[in-house]
Amino acid sequence: MIKLRHLAFAFALSVAAALPTLAQDVKVIKYEDLEKLRQLPHDTLYVVNFWATWCGPCIKELHYFEAANRQYKNQPVKVILVSMDAVQDLEKRVNTFAKKRKLQSELLLLDEPDGNTFIDKVDPKWTGAIPATILFNNKRNTYYFLEGEMKQEQLQQLIQEYKPKP
Repeated sequence: MIKLRHLAFAFALSVAAALPTLAQDVKVIKYEDLEKLRQLPHDTLYVVNFWATWCGPCIKELHYFEAANRQYKNQPVKVILVSMDAVQDLEKRVNTFAKKRKLQSELLLLDEPDGNTFIDKVDPKWTGAIPATILFNNKRNTYYFLEGEMKQEQLQQLIQEYKPKP
């Protein structure tokens, strides 16, 4: 009987290990944290998408970013999803949404109630509408901004254009 329990436990562990990893919890940040990321001297292409759980076009394009995150996993490309949801919605909406959709990209929630304090700093052309995406590589001094829904082909083309070449 004991051996059967051990065998069942070992089987359960192996099944759990084979399942895809669930999304991590969302980290709450301030604009200053995002600005620090913008100052890193690494030769990495950062793909930062601003989205929200209540934004239809944002949700529609999320799987493009998730696919890019998987595709470029072992390359100097980092996908970061920045939620613009209210911080009080973190547990019930954002974390639940991320886990339900099994999001694997780095997840942040920007806790800035007044968009006027940071929107122009992200990009002077940004009206504050989402989705919005920035791509940047500080070491190579490259930067691209798009306000509006990103198409999958467009995202792939931009990553190919801006990612570091070996």
